[in-house]
Amino acid sequence: MTEQTVEEHIRDILEKNPVVLFMKGTSMFPQCGFSGRAVEVLKACNAEFTSVNVLSDYDVREGIKTYANWPTIPQLYIKGEFIGGCDIIVDMAQSGELQKLLAGATA
Repeated sequence: MTEQTVEEHIRDILEKNPVVLFMKGTSMFPQCGFSGRAVEVLKACNAEFTSVNVLSDYDVREGIKTYANWPTIPQLYIKGEFIGGCDIIVDMAQSGELQKLLAGATA
């Protein structure tokens, strides 16, 4: 197996999974309030998503910030496109926009 760069590894995750949440902890055991809130919102939208625990991989934790040019975690991606962090996820869910994007991701 060849060594991937962090950027290639992140891109690979995003290509293989339609909805990805890079977060602190896991969807079962979030380890930060913002990550926990993002998980709650996605579950309330009945979203099927893959979570990536950035606490278990320093390179991914730092690399995802560069990848999206977004300094905080959690970060939500739908069909490889960066959507935003916790506040944006909550706002989009309240407006109904998030549900539309999620429905399109699995269609």
